[in-house]
Amino acid sequence: MKNFWLDLPQPFFALAPMEAVTDVIFRQVVAKAGAPDVWFSEFTNATGWVHAGQKAIGGRLVKTDAEHPIVAQIWGGEPGDMEQLSAHCAELGFDGIDINMGCPAKSAIKSGGSALIRQPELATEAIASAKTAGLPVSVKTRLGYTRVDEWHDWLAHLLRQDIVNLTIHLRTKKEMSKVPAHFELIGDIIALRDEITPQTLLTINGDIKNRAHGEELVAKHPGINGIMIGRGVFADPFCFAKSEGSLELSRASETTSFSEGSAFPAEASQERQLDQIAASRPEEK
Repeated sequence: MKNFWLDLPQPFFALAPMEAVTDVIFRQVVAKAGAPDVWFSEFTNATGWVHAGQKAIGGRLVKTDAEHPIVAQIWGGEPGDMEQLSAHCAELGFDGIDINMGCPAKSAIKSGGSALIRQPELATEAIASAKTAGLPVSVKTRLGYTRVDEWHDWLAHLLRQDIVNLTIHLRTKKEMSKVPAHFELIGDIIALRDEITPQTLLTINGDIKNRAHGEELVAKHPGINGIMIGRGVFADPFCFAKSEGSLELSRASETTSFSEGSAFPAEASQERQLDQIAASRPEEK
């Protein structure tokens, strides 16, 4: 098994998977402004894909040859379905599988997403099922379901599952995105990771505005391996920019965002999609 995660720069930057947003068209638009180090697909429901929904749901897994490394994010509560979808993602040429265990949407928590925070044994089965595809498996989750103090036991459980990367949205399911991210817990989370499984990479998500902001967090907490940016890309299309010229555009984007549709050239179809995206500004899953 090739583990691309080990070849990423430190820290690496990722675009958060967002429902009805981060499809192949949107990712190409982001790439024009400044590509992240690793891509994620929209999250795809395993049971929906296995049972009669492949034509509708399969579009979430469309990617280009230029998008590498790219991780397929999947979710669900049926290990057998997770195994089948993971195998399909491997056949499609994805570089990794990420399991969503943090989505707070009502449609997700019926059979997956943040519901797995309350079903740790099912979470274990889901991870084991995804691993059968032979790709590196990672998890994206939240601090807890209703209480922040759930984080220790829940994250400790995940860290014991031999996953390559753990992405933590620094809020609970109940908090959605209504309160500030709990940056104050980063140091304790790093210490827990170092105690249980130092080799597992740790990615932080929630309220991170751009590359500079992410680098500030890493400087303050050297144990962070990756930074994931979600809603920040709407306010700053150049949030992943590395070059000085792109950083100037990033600073200019404080007044020129996706919602204005003029941050950088795009095809007409892309502009229409961005207008729709800006109107909805979804939750990070």
